[in-house]
Amino acid sequence: MNPIPASQIADIAGATVTAGDPGVTVTSGVCTDTRKLVPGCAFFALKGENFDGDGFAASALENGASVAVVSTWKGGEVPADKAVIEVSDPLLALQKLACWWRKQLDIPVVCITGSNGKTSTKDFTTAVLAQRFRVSATKGNLNNHIGVPLTVLSTSQDDEAAVWEIGMNHSGELAPLCEIIRPKFGIITNIGTAHIEFLGSRDAIAEEKSTLARALPSEGILFIPVACDYNEYLRQRTKAHIVSVGNGRGLVRAENPHFAADHSRFSLVIEGLGSIDLTLRVPGRHMVTNALLAAAAGWKLGLTLEEIAAGLESATLTGGRLALYQSRGVSVIDDTYNANPESMAAAIETLADTPVVNGGRRIIVLGKMGELGTHGPAAHQRTGELAARRKLQVVAVGEGAEGIADGAGGAPYFPDLTTAADWLAREAKAGDVVLFKGSRTAAVERVMNSAFPRP
Repeated sequence: MNPIPASQIADIAGATVTAGDPGVTVTSGVCTDTRKLVPGCAFFALKGENFDGDGFAASALENGASVAVVSTWKGGEVPADKAVIEVSDPLLALQKLACWWRKQLDIPVVCITGSNGKTSTKDFTTAVLAQRFRVSATKGNLNNHIGVPLTVLSTSQDDEAAVWEIGMNHSGELAPLCEIIRPKFGIITNIGTAHIEFLGSRDAIAEEKSTLARALPSEGILFIPVACDYNEYLRQRTKAHIVSVGNGRGLVRAENPHFAADHSRFSLVIEGLGSIDLTLRVPGRHMVTNALLAAAAGWKLGLTLEEIAAGLESATLTGGRLALYQSRGVSVIDDTYNANPESMAAAIETLADTPVVNGGRRIIVLGKMGELGTHGPAAHQRTGELAARRKLQVVAVGEGAEGIADGAGGAPYFPDLTTAADWLAREAKAGDVVLFKGSRTAAVERVMNSAFPRP
């Protein structure tokens, strides 16, 4: 964001400067955390279940912020070279400022949502577009009602393209994010059952995800996988053009795939553009699909086949996504970033596709999946059953994972994470491949890091 006076921020928020100097200028963007203040920023005093930003506003001004946007000023006299803006809702003010700033940016925006693969697809797409453009991209998974405005406001007028991720837990959450972002290009990675506890059904999830499809203009483009069973549903809900991708089919497709523990190789085919062989730094058929979505976006933004391939091959994914390392001769695959039934199934298929040598075993260590509500018991049972059908050695860990062990036919189950780590450290042998997966609350990474310390 460009430098902006406090008075203009107040105008955008529909408020006034209630103390200090209305002419003081914000020179370094916005901040919501006093531990990450940058001198010259505007501090937005957000509220949460366990904190009230108003109580930190005075400290923010003392430690470098130029402006504090608060519900109620609690800090006494305001220094002459600072300003305080009082609003009814600092979060809404932040979102209004982001919406205003987005309108000042004349750049193509690729917006990404879906039940799985959002962040990996964002990473691939960013790497592809970076071959030609200076790119603003979502950091980590800052994809919610706070993270999206912060991402938009961190974008410079020197940026030439944007790749922004949006996520949701409840119905109605994507519409205001799309209103801020105003995308021309959209990617819906899939429609799964993540957050089904709150939305009730896959149909309801599809309706919420289709918010992005509806937000695209008639000259826009929606990229979706051919294999998505809501493909036609999404087509009916957008004015934009559709580009489908897939393994072996679609305008953008992968042919002749080969998978290993640390990479995937395939021929990228783009209809009318040609084909090129490339290698991703990550395994998994679902990761190939994510890469194809990124390739399609690059194609429609004018990149050459060579630029697209170079971007995909150079992409580094956000942590905890099928990252491979070696520990005492064991190949360990860290996929602990989160889990739901679809991402669990993808991890199972990835491990099943991974070659082993010299009698090595494929071991999958699984924790519980969250936010499934009444669908949880059946989903855990099906996950265990699928892993057993793929002939994986299942190890279920932590409270809530019992159903996975049952589904796998009585596989080992350890309610205590330390006991699970000790067992794995004893039982896993050189040549084995061990994949770890679970929801954030399952803390499966604790088992992984204890049983298999990184070198």
